[in-house]
Amino acid sequence: MCGIVGAVARHNIVPVLLEGLRRLEYRGYDSCGVAVHDGQGLQRLRSTHRVAELVAQTVRDGVQGATGIAHTRWATHGAPLTHNAHPHFSGPEGGAARIALVHNGIIENHDALRAVLEAAGYVFHSQTDTEVIAHLIDHLYQGDLLQAVQQTTRRLEGAYAIAVFCAGEPQRIVGARQGSPLVVGLADEGQYLASDALALAGTTSRILYLDDGDVVDVHLDGVHVYDRAGRAVTRVEHRVQLHTGEAELGPYRHYMQKEIFEQPRAVSDTLQDIEAISPAPFGERAGAVFDAIDQVLILACGTSHYAGLTARYWIESMAGIPVNVEIASEYRYRTSVPDPRTLVVTISQSGETADTLAALKHARGLGMMHTLTVCNVATSAMVRECELNFITRAGVEIGVASTKAFTTQLTALYLLALSLAKTRGRLNADAEEQALKALRHLPVALAAVLALEPQIMAWADRFAGKEHALFLGRGMHYPIALEGALKLKEISYIHAEAYPAGELKHGPLALVTDAMPVVTIAPHDELLEKLKSNMQEVRARGGELYVFADADSQIVVSEGMHVIRMPEHYGRLSPILHTVPLQLLAYHAACVRGTDVDKPRNLAKSVTVE
Repeated sequence: MCGIVGAVARHNIVPVLLEGLRRLEYRGYDSCGVAVHDGQGLQRLRSTHRVAELVAQTVRDGVQGATGIAHTRWATHGAPLTHNAHPHFSGPEGGAARIALVHNGIIENHDALRAVLEAAGYVFHSQTDTEVIAHLIDHLYQGDLLQAVQQTTRRLEGAYAIAVFCAGEPQRIVGARQGSPLVVGLADEGQYLASDALALAGTTSRILYLDDGDVVDVHLDGVHVYDRAGRAVTRVEHRVQLHTGEAELGPYRHYMQKEIFEQPRAVSDTLQDIEAISPAPFGERAGAVFDAIDQVLILACGTSHYAGLTARYWIESMAGIPVNVEIASEYRYRTSVPDPRTLVVTISQSGETADTLAALKHARGLGMMHTLTVCNVATSAMVRECELNFITRAGVEIGVASTKAFTTQLTALYLLALSLAKTRGRLNADAEEQALKALRHLPVALAAVLALEPQIMAWADRFAGKEHALFLGRGMHYPIALEGALKLKEISYIHAEAYPAGELKHGPLALVTDAMPVVTIAPHDELLEKLKSNMQEVRARGGELYVFADADSQIVVSEGMHVIRMPEHYGRLSPILHTVPLQLLAYHAACVRGTDVDKPRNLAKSVTVE
C-alpha cells in the first residue's frame, strides 16, 4: 500500500528517497512524489505515473537536497490525480510553502478538522485527509516542529504514519505513528524514516521500530523518540539484514510468474529446520500454550483468510480441536463470545495488515492472551505483538497477488495442525514419520505440478475471452477454489466466484451456460464420487468443465469436459498442490488479456488501512 521514505543526511538524498520508493513499488500505488529542502526552501515533484517517471522528472528539473521525504500513494480520499498525490504542502496562500508532509493511513475526523482550518483561512487544494494534517501542523507551528506535530497528533482520530519537515528548520524531520507502521534507520552519514525497512536496504541495517503513539525527532546527528505522553523513551536498535536480490526479475516475464516458480524453494526453506513434529518451531512457550488451549480462532484477510479456512479442516480432523475462522475486518465489529482458553492465530504475509492487527488487539482486549502469528516478515508488527510465531521463508514477494506466501502459509499451518495433534496424543510415531516424509517430498511434488504450465496456457487462451467463471471444490479444497477465483479476478479482471460443489443446486446452477467456464478441483478423496455427480449437473446444463484431476480419479476427457491430470494424489497436503495450477491459470489468462499482472488496478500489496 502507501509507502514513506524520509532522510536527513550530509549529501543529496534524492537518489536514496527514490530508490526507497522503487523498493516499495510492490505494495501497489497510483501516484508518487518527492519533496526536499534545497537550502533555500521547499521543492516538490509529483506524478500519477510510475516511480521511474518521477526519477526522470528529478533529473530533468535538477532536484537536490539533503533533507526530504517521498511517498507512493494508494488512493483512499480523492482520485489518483496529481493534486491529491503526496507530499502535501502548507503555508500562506500565495506564499512560499512552510510544511511538507507525507501520510499513510486514514484520518477519521478529517471533515471536522477541515471545517476548523477553513474557518481559520486555510484553502484546500486536494480531496485528501492528508492535507488536513499538513495545514493543522502549520496552524499550530510556533517555531518548533516537534511541538507542532505532538499537538497535532493529539487531535487526530484514526490511523497514521507521517513524516514532515519545515522550511524554517532544515536538517530536521519529525515522524509519528498510530496504527500504521513507521521505522527509523540509523547511519553515520544520516538518519532515515520509512514505512517498511525494505525501503532502506543497502542504506542501513540499523533499525528502530516505533510503537503506537510514538513521535520521533530526526536530526542529522541522531534521533529522539517520545511516547504519546511526550516522555522521552528508548526504542531497541535492531540489526536487520535486508536482502534485495530476490526482488530482481531475472528471466521471468513478471514477478508473479517468478514467484509461482519459486514455490518449491520457498516451501523447502520454510521446512528446512523441521526434523520432528513438536511445538518448538512456534516459540519457546508453545508447548505450554498448546497444553492450555481448548479451541483455535484464526483471524486473517483475503488470501490469508483462505489459508485459515484450509487449516480448519486440518486442525479439526487431526488434532480434534474446534476452530473458528473469522475475516479480521468483520470480527472486531461484532459481538462474539470470548474464551481465555483460545489460541488466537493471525495470518499475514506482511505482518502489517491493519485489519488483522486491529482484530488481534480486539481479541486480546476480550481476554484471549494466547496468540500466534504465521507471517513472512520476522521484523513486522504482527510478530512483535504475538506471544508465539512461525516465520515462513517465502522471501520477498513483489506481485500484489500472493502466490508463494500463500503456499508457505499453508505449509506452516499444516505443521501447526500436526503439532497440536501430537500435543494431544493423536499423532503416533508411524503417523509422524509419514507426515514428515510427505512434507520432505512436497517441494518435488510442487515442481512436478509446475511442469503442467504448457497445458494450462492452452486453457488460458480460452479463458481470456470470458467475463465470468465459476470455481468448485469440496471439503478442504473448497478454500482452494475460493483462492483460485480470487486470483483470476485480481489480475485478469474476469469476474469469478467459488462455491462448494454441493451448493450448485442451491442457486449457482442458474448461472451455468456454455459461456461460463466451470473450474473444478477433483482430488481422489472420499468426496470424489459426490463431486462427479456435481460435475454432471453442470454438463446437463451445457456447462463447460475444466477439471484439475488426480491421475487415478477416472475422470476422462469428453465433449465439454476438459481435464488436466495432476502428477499424484497427495492426501491431506493436496490443497497445496492444487493451488499451483490455479495460480498459473490466472497468470496466463491475465497475460493473454494484457493486464498489469504484478500491479493490478485498484489493489495494493500490504493493506495498512481499514
